[in-house]
Amino acid sequence: MDVTKVPCSIVTGFLGAGKTTLVRNVVQSSQGRRLAVIVNEFGDVGIDKEILKGCGLEGCSDESIVELANGCICCTVAEDFVPALEKLLGLEDPPEHILIETSGLALPKPLVQAFNWPAIASRVTVDGVIAVVDGAAVAVGRFADDPEALALQRADDRALDHDNPLEEVYEDQLLCADLIVLNKTDLMSAGDVVRVSDEIKAVVPRAVKVVETQGAQLDAAILLGLGAAAETDLSTRPSHHDTEVEHDHDDFETFIVDIPAIDHPDDILNRIAEAAEAHDILRVKGFANVTGKPMRLLIQGVGSRMQHQYDRAWRSDEPRSGRIVVIGQRGLDRDAIVRSIAGS
Repeated sequence: MDVTKVPCSIVTGFLGAGKTTLVRNVVQSSQGRRLAVIVNEFGDVGIDKEILKGCGLEGCSDESIVELANGCICCTVAEDFVPALEKLLGLEDPPEHILIETSGLALPKPLVQAFNWPAIASRVTVDGVIAVVDGAAVAVGRFADDPEALALQRADDRALDHDNPLEEVYEDQLLCADLIVLNKTDLMSAGDVVRVSDEIKAVVPRAVKVVETQGAQLDAAILLGLGAAAETDLSTRPSHHDTEVEHDHDDFETFIVDIPAIDHPDDILNRIAEAAEAHDILRVKGFANVTGKPMRLLIQGVGSRMQHQYDRAWRSDEPRSGRIVVIGQRGLDRDAIVRSIAGS
């Protein structure tokens, strides 16, 4: 790897896999290294940036966190990504390493290709692509492709004439990776961990290490310094979308639900879980205001499986308002979901 270039790590992974948690953990274990983060949200509310901001560490200043919320980072390279990199490189104390968290629907290969753009090619390099996998979700087949099951489904359904885009996104993220983080193994049986790991290795045609984690707890030393220079190695990273000029996310939609103050976390968690089960919601994340609590309640969920924690104290200059981002496949009954989650 060219030591004159600033190394960048691309953190990819499906919705709810644990990317933002992983990035935060890397920042917290960076031992004073100057890091910057580019975070790309699917949707129009900066939840991920809010999770990362204000972590109280020297390597996590607000100016070192850039949010791209105008669309998928792999579709808006010229408009958003390249200017964001240039902004960070132009700081008075430029970062020693840049972490790039893609949205859960992004294809990593177009982003890696962007590192060959003349404006940035001599200044940055892809140290490595890290794919985060929600092991518990894959174990039950929510985001994994079962060839036999798919073949049976095709035989039974004459209208099914294309691959599930969820599977394509998931596989493209694995195929581009230099390191795969199998997360949430604490929610899996030992047999499922082995099975999912084997399935991942069967998808990826080259030797890529699979690291097992719980709560996306992984030391920065493991993720930073891979030295892959991935932008020079594109031919070994096949993609379902290699022949496409660009791709879109018309199969997905996202919206925000404003929620009133709640008396107890279970009030909102139960409502979200019920809505996710009834409407096949893929992903939820956001914050809630619990009456009488000085700290903000962070809520994240994949399907009907919910996680929550008090992540930080409410600031005096911000409204104590709750908001939840909902992501799912197009056709969600938005009104019914809003009524269910907001309790109205």
